[in-house]
Amino acid sequence: MSSPDEQKQPKIRRRGFVTVSLAAIGGAIVGAGATWGGMQLVPAPNPKETKKPKSSSNDDDKVEFNRFVSTALTVPVVTAWAADGATLAPGYVFLSPRDEIFTAAILDNDGEPVWIAPNGIDSTDVRVQTYKGKPVLTYWAGRVASGNGHGTGTILDTSYREVATVRGGNGAIPDLHEFHLTERDTALITTYPVARLDLSSVGGPKDGYAFACRVQEIDISTGKVLVDWNILDDIEITESMKRIDEDDDKTGSSPENAFDPIHVNSVEDDGDRLIISCRHTCAIYAITRATAKLQWRLGGKKSDFDVEKDAEFSWQHDARWHGDGKLSLFDNAGVSGDEAVSAGLVLTLDEKAMTATLDTAYRYGEYEGYAMGNTQLLEGGRAMVGWGSAPAATEFDAEGNADFGFTEIGSGSYRAYRFEWEGTPATIPDLATSTTDGKPTAFMSWNGATRVTSWALLTGTDASSLAEAATAERTGFETAITIPDAETTAYLRVEARDSDGTVLAMSRVIEAS
Repeated sequence: MSSPDEQKQPKIRRRGFVTVSLAAIGGAIVGAGATWGGMQLVPAPNPKETKKPKSSSNDDDKVEFNRFVSTALTVPVVTAWAADGATLAPGYVFLSPRDEIFTAAILDNDGEPVWIAPNGIDSTDVRVQTYKGKPVLTYWAGRVASGNGHGTGTILDTSYREVATVRGGNGAIPDLHEFHLTERDTALITTYPVARLDLSSVGGPKDGYAFACRVQEIDISTGKVLVDWNILDDIEITESMKRIDEDDDKTGSSPENAFDPIHVNSVEDDGDRLIISCRHTCAIYAITRATAKLQWRLGGKKSDFDVEKDAEFSWQHDARWHGDGKLSLFDNAGVSGDEAVSAGLVLTLDEKAMTATLDTAYRYGEYEGYAMGNTQLLEGGRAMVGWGSAPAATEFDAEGNADFGFTEIGSGSYRAYRFEWEGTPATIPDLATSTTDGKPTAFMSWNGATRVTSWALLTGTDASSLAEAATAERTGFETAITIPDAETTAYLRVEARDSDGTVLAMSRVIEAS
């Protein structure tokens, strides 16, 4: 693969999308007074100008939001770009853009929302997985603390109905970093319990407090704990690359200020073993599932592998095993305040010779995702890289050239994926009215519906006898139709239709205002 400086700047197919958006004002929901935005012509970002500020900002006046009339749901606006002639992998993009919270969302290739998590709490790692042989939508939801979280894993069917909620066992609470389903219909989760530890070897108090970090495998249907690995049982705290500043008299001194020496952030299923990434040791570990016995370390201070220079990584996320010795990961490469360039890496591990070599590196300009991030290998040799705290995601072709991406993803997204997905919500479409350019207008949306291609507006003077008055092609998450004969219209409803004109669902009847 060529380096970013050697890659030819892609020709751009200029893409646009219409959003209803206002700058965030104290996180308040904007209703019928929202302002229509215009078409945006978006070229690809110059790969030499992609360095992002290292500070993670929660200043919402810097984040533009989608705002709608028909629903209070909202998610940050993202900017989409694509190269001329790019043949993208099929499906939608799955993100959790962050503003005041992480909001799980499914977006189309124009950056237009398809589904927005309706729970109003932090939601990360949204993706399509398989449970009991069927496709499901999964994500973690809860409260994000400093570097970790407390919540549950959520599994929804294709109608967005809850199939299962996964909680930790043995007193543990699932953390935001991982919610991975296996072919055994189990869930792999991470947890961050606080333990009393001697922190003097890392510059802290002898009688201190630290996040011990555990990895659990939970039987989803019964809640039974099948694996419970306390990482500090096998990894000494001195393997941590982090130290407590000598001038810091708080870190490690109390449960509220616990030190984070390990920071587990992904767990991958490989049948009889689990592959585990720990950011603060800059290492990846393999353990035996049956016994939770440590098999090997890759990277860090005590690597069992001889890692060639091009294959070195640090502060990594999202280690995934692909068989035949192939392991992908997101190399954060630095921490806040460092000068670093992140990369999606694919390594080849020879577990007999115990060597690690570079297979592929995905880079685009100087993106630095000092936290979060992931690398997803797609069919046909393509790949999706989410840059984490650098608020962007980039899709690469089979030759390793960047040909599609999102920028301005709030203040970052924990991970970014591409999946095929078909959703038919169990809810009904939303409908509301407002005045646009002096004309009474109906606004309609159906959160999560993927088969809607057009809308029909039905009006009348009697709520029980409405007739079709107008139709419109779906124009994004929310579609607007000017109400004909508004002076005589007393009631209205809308129908969502597919490409054959079949009615998929109807809204409730509302009074014209």
